[in-house]
Amino acid sequence: MKKNMKKDRTYTEEYVSIAGIDHYLLHYRSKPEDPVILFIHGGPGQTESFFAFIVEEYAARNYNIVYYDQRGAGKTWLKNKKSKPDTEILKNDLLEMVLYVKKTYNKEKIAILGHSWGSVLGSMFALEYPEHTSCYIGCGQVINIMENERTGYAILKSAVEKSGNRKDIRKLEKIGEYPTDYFDMNVYRKMGQIRSLQGKYGLAQDFGKTVIDLWRRSPVMGIKDLLPFMTSIMTNMQVMSELLFFDLREKGDCYQVPVYYVLGEKDCQTPVEISKKYFEELQAPDKKLYLIPDAGHAPMIDNVEAYRKALREIAGRGL
Repeated sequence: MKKNMKKDRTYTEEYVSIAGIDHYLLHYRSKPEDPVILFIHGGPGQTESFFAFIVEEYAARNYNIVYYDQRGAGKTWLKNKKSKPDTEILKNDLLEMVLYVKKTYNKEKIAILGHSWGSVLGSMFALEYPEHTSCYIGCGQVINIMENERTGYAILKSAVEKSGNRKDIRKLEKIGEYPTDYFDMNVYRKMGQIRSLQGKYGLAQDFGKTVIDLWRRSPVMGIKDLLPFMTSIMTNMQVMSELLFFDLREKGDCYQVPVYYVLGEKDCQTPVEISKKYFEELQAPDKKLYLIPDAGHAPMIDNVEAYRKALREIAGRGL
């Protein structure tokens, strides 16, 4: 049973029952005849609906777009604090969500846009359910987590050593072995330290002040919405452990739907060269890679207009 929450001329919010729990959805609507994109956020457990407004609010769009908070994330977690997901559960949630969005917008198929962790779910969905998918859009595309982390860490070490910053060199020495073939809270803390350094050296998204600013400006966020961010790792520990061993190449590279990648040219969190190599080898009815200049792992924040332009062009390719 769904319940409308708020409506104005830019967006609508609702909760809808999906796989037995209430999920939060944020809609930015265009014309009914325009294609529909379902945005799958990253993390795991880190909602991105809070900054959707900087991309979508009052923007000229030739597509409808729906953001939703996954089980274990954001406003969905607030409604279901005891529900701890794993990858299989989230895949099943996504299938039901797609069926709901198709019905809501009266579409035979919809586009799937996966960002970061969401690109894992999105890629698998596009490969397994082409009958529901008009195209797949990968952003901050994950190919192989261990390879991503190993490559990103090597680039960071080179940058830090080249800088001669003794304090940062000592931080890397203290981190020690990385990545490891297991995941626990100590590894998570190391990952956080690495992300912080990568952000400092312009190698990954530096979410500090940017996120605080977006949070304050977001029309859909309040104080209570900070809590899921602070608890996300404990809620999504199983997903993180499974993600460590994910390799998209093992899932296949033959898509029955068009595939488009929208990648930040400076992304070292999901290194561009790894994503590009897989993209060059994949087979699809149509494909195109959009390299977003002056952008890292979150091109929708780093270069909003170039990201918007890419989505508009994709939506215009006959979806």
